[in-house]
Amino acid sequence: MLVGGHSMDKYIINKDKYYIETKKGKKIPVVELQQHVLSIMDEIDKVCRKNNIRYGIMAGSALGSYNYGGFVPWDDDMDVCIPIEDWDLFIEAMKKDLPKGFYFDCYELDKRYNTISGPWMKVRKRGTYIEEVNVLLKNRCKKGNGVFVDVIPYGPVAKNKFIYELELLVVKINMLFIVLLDNLHINPIPFKSFVYWFSKKCMKWHKNSNLISQPVSVPWEKFLHEPVFDKELVYPFKEVDFEGRKFYSYNDRETLLKKWYGNNCLRRWDDKKKVWVETYPKEKRHTKHTRDINLNGDFPSK
Repeated sequence: MLVGGHSMDKYIINKDKYYIETKKGKKIPVVELQQHVLSIMDEIDKVCRKNNIRYGIMAGSALGSYNYGGFVPWDDDMDVCIPIEDWDLFIEAMKKDLPKGFYFDCYELDKRYNTISGPWMKVRKRGTYIEEVNVLLKNRCKKGNGVFVDVIPYGPVAKNKFIYELELLVVKINMLFIVLLDNLHINPIPFKSFVYWFSKKCMKWHKNSNLISQPVSVPWEKFLHEPVFDKELVYPFKEVDFEGRKFYSYNDRETLLKKWYGNNCLRRWDDKKKVWVETYPKEKRHTKHTRDINLNGDFPSK
């Protein structure tokens, strides 16, 4: 693989040295989990292309596509964004066209769905199991805990940072009640429904804004440094290389990723040593989202 006339081969060959340790102490290569995640992403791509639905791999997945032509070697998940205008169409297409070896959960179809404050949908693979590092909200949906891809809508947000922060504050206050009631095993449907309604309403209020981001139902980013981008950086989505496939991602990945993660997030060519330099600190190169995993059954590791 050539980038800027320089081979990326030596830069990306060490993907098999990262592991996830199960609760039973077994080490699972991250690359094995990534292959299952990739199989889910393949199906999302097929559904979207068949139904003319726009999507883009986002966040760390977009960063991986830029730096490695695929997964970040130690990444244990994948993130996809769908324009809010296509969201309802996407749900209907997934109901119709997702193969039986996969399933998905979302609040629109199951009021037990809890991660309305994160991805609005999780697309999962049957015959696998994963326990996330999430101490606040558990998965209450009954279909299973399969390996997943996170999907979230993208839409317009307030131009005024003060208004945007106020909208996030509304969600944060509601999240206190959602977390409290859920941990008392009471489904906080009124609060979740309000957050869902309020998030969509905010995007309608700001429909003429040139700023794009995830919905205000995701209020956990750094204060005043949320991932909000100019519309032209995000759309139209462009095809990019990802693990030997073509997926869609941001229109201007390089500029957007620098705005989100800082100038040092992208690979750097050392002209003296004639090598690509990994800029991410070694002590941070580890999985972040997985507490337990089983790739051979839909139950916890043994």
